[in-house]
Amino acid sequence: MPMTLEGNILVTGANRGIGLELVKQLAEKTGGEAHIYACCRAPDGTGAEALRDLTTQYPGKITVIKLDMSDEDSVSAAVQAVKEQIGDGGLNLLINNAAINKPLSPAPLSATGKQDMMEVFETNVVGPFLIAKMLLPLLQRAAEMKSPGEGDKMSCRRSAIINISTLLASIEKCPESFGLAQMYPYRTSKAALNMLTRCQAEDFKSLNILVTAIHPGWVRTQMGGKQAPLNPPDSVHGMLSTMSSLSNKDCGTLLDWQGNPIPW
Repeated sequence: MPMTLEGNILVTGANRGIGLELVKQLAEKTGGEAHIYACCRAPDGTGAEALRDLTTQYPGKITVIKLDMSDEDSVSAAVQAVKEQIGDGGLNLLINNAAINKPLSPAPLSATGKQDMMEVFETNVVGPFLIAKMLLPLLQRAAEMKSPGEGDKMSCRRSAIINISTLLASIEKCPESFGLAQMYPYRTSKAALNMLTRCQAEDFKSLNILVTAIHPGWVRTQMGGKQAPLNPPDSVHGMLSTMSSLSNKDCGTLLDWQGNPIPW
């Protein structure tokens, strides 16, 4: 399905891996009126060089915003910067992609401490909670500004939150992969993100804001590792195609990168 995303789009964790590829493909494939807010912890650091190159390659299309998802003040400052840029406009799509995994995989119980759990939860759950809460007025404005047209009222072209989750967060599917990667902090934080998705979906549906969780697949990134079968361009192409087709029926669901449902 062709990608039909548009408007103001914010991506967290945008300096590498899936986040960087999201920004790249959004810049390539969206229309001239679309604008991408690419957020990362250190926009001026060496780790964001590829992101800065994209801003040069697509002049006027991408705004890089400093954002540390584990720091409430940083989230607040980033939201304020986006508000100033958007002005009277709304935010059409928030993609919560930023996430961390501690300790290193397979992260068994014996290697996992309280600090690992707390740091992962701060970034993977509390961060998405705070940024959605703070950006809600802009998401609501986008929903009110854009006519839904015929049929479904909710879509990623109108107003939506996409929380990047994982198959590893599926409680039903856990026994299939637990022996290979216990990953207590990552699994439990993403399961909590799934519940956040369900809560937001219920809370925001009266505002016509779509909320869906998407598993990107096992992707060859710094986090996914070299053995992963899927490369970032294919994963992101699939996810963006899936996002383009989301509607009312998908609100509050967990889907894979090809749009297939995953059990909770």
